[in-house]
Amino acid sequence: SRYYPAQASVSYEAIKQQYRPEVPEYFNFARDVLDRWTEVEKEGRKSKNPALWWVDGAGEEVRWSFEELGVLSSKVANVLSDACGLQQGDRIILILPRIPEWWLVNVACMRTGTVLIPGTQQLTAKDILHRLQKSKAKCIITDDSVAPAVDSVGAECQSLKFKLLVSEGHREGWLSFKDLLKNAPSDHHCVTTKCQDPMAIYFTSGTTGSPKMAEHSHGSYGIGLTVNGRYWLDLTSSDIFWNTSDTGWAKSAWSSVFSPWIQGACVFVHKMPRFDPSIVFESLSRFPITVFCSPPTAYRMFVQHKLSSYTFKSLRHCVSAGEPINPDVMEEWKAQTGLEIHEGYGQTETVLICGNFKGMKIKPGSMGKPSPGYDVKIIDENSNILPPGKEGDIAIRVKPARSLFLFICYADDPEKTEATIRGDFYVTGDRGIMDEDGYFWFVGRADDVINSAGYRIGPFEVESALVEHPAVVESAVVSSPDPIRGEVVKAFVVLTSEYASHDPEKMMKELQDHVKKVTAPYKYPRKMEFVQQLPKTISGKIRRNELRQKEWRK
Repeated sequence: SRYYPAQASVSYEAIKQQYRPEVPEYFNFARDVLDRWTEVEKEGRKSKNPALWWVDGAGEEVRWSFEELGVLSSKVANVLSDACGLQQGDRIILILPRIPEWWLVNVACMRTGTVLIPGTQQLTAKDILHRLQKSKAKCIITDDSVAPAVDSVGAECQSLKFKLLVSEGHREGWLSFKDLLKNAPSDHHCVTTKCQDPMAIYFTSGTTGSPKMAEHSHGSYGIGLTVNGRYWLDLTSSDIFWNTSDTGWAKSAWSSVFSPWIQGACVFVHKMPRFDPSIVFESLSRFPITVFCSPPTAYRMFVQHKLSSYTFKSLRHCVSAGEPINPDVMEEWKAQTGLEIHEGYGQTETVLICGNFKGMKIKPGSMGKPSPGYDVKIIDENSNILPPGKEGDIAIRVKPARSLFLFICYADDPEKTEATIRGDFYVTGDRGIMDEDGYFWFVGRADDVINSAGYRIGPFEVESALVEHPAVVESAVVSSPDPIRGEVVKAFVVLTSEYASHDPEKMMKELQDHVKKVTAPYKYPRKMEFVQQLPKTISGKIRRNELRQKEWRK
């Protein structure tokens, strides 16, 4: 069998003992981490791994060492501070696909102390207007596909002073990124930033409500994500790590910038304009990728394919985050590849909150144990810590001392920031249970939990039960109004192509019986609707609130 031995790993208890991060007063990731790896590289004390390895799937490749990354990002820093006259603290919106320039701008913003606001290519003109107005960004950097949308709303954005176009061509009213980069000097003196100074703003994915601006400091991600890179992703400077995230959300900062580069690992990137499982399989077979991260949605697609025809010869460690991953998908992936999927749990506002760390026993369906960077508890509505087995709110202790590795605030919104605090805790808005062994189990977003005839039902366990049936690709479970029970469980189900033509009534009955067998019978979906696809946020998370609102509006 194609089994890949794990690296020698330390126990969870040892990780907790070992993890003592230093938090200096001044910190800048570009200067204190990336430039340090350049020195290590020059001294020949590091493997020949590049810092960034980018492929476009059509034969084009870019490989930059840490030194080359340093030189090029310094040139971009000069473009921002000289050509655009941007000052420390000014905000920059960056909307680019997975192209090398995205990484250069990330590092250049650190070097200049400007505040980066990433966005995804899928944003509409209305989304872009909302972000420009709310953030008061002075500069936007994007490509030909998004520039027309920016131009259609630009007149309504008083703060916007500079538009940079990453393109072979030129556009009226836009500066050419390529021309400016070519002519920029490569010497740049990195600004001095305090650990607590703002570094980036991430618009949260908004599975409930409109997106908020979560502001992170230089230290919160730049130091805080050490726990991800070292213990969850298990990276060293000889690893090649591929995270398939879209550039527009915080997971890209987690796993395509900070976590790997803290460890001196290589960030592998495939341009992949559209997510395609066969491209993923071919890349894992062709390139010496050792560690891989993808969301549950992707793994659900992967296990629909016959993986035994591929050999992932270098792959040794797989992780997943963004939503809970169904145990059945983990089992199927392991059966076909010999590898466990190590689930991690966190939010845009945090670093890793809980994780299945390398070397830990995995309980399928569990988020693992708390990150050593946080004191994580399950609490009730009065901030009392609940015992094992009791469902409550997943929370992080912030008093007497707030962890530096949390977001600073929701920018320009003190009320929403304050609303996240209950007693001595930051409340995540997620419901969960801790078991007797200290493992955490996700129940659902607080808004997604269903109350039916006195029973509380978390959507995730019903969705996991459904996906175990061979007919189901994925599902979303929400509450639906019912005159007797108040609300009942309703499942929206995407069927595989082989089952799509089956009789819907019979299919529904078969799936209902299946759920009754694999989980407590009261949780079975009394209503079911077969759909072609589920509504998702830009980052690929299921928007259960949209389906729920539709049900309750009927």
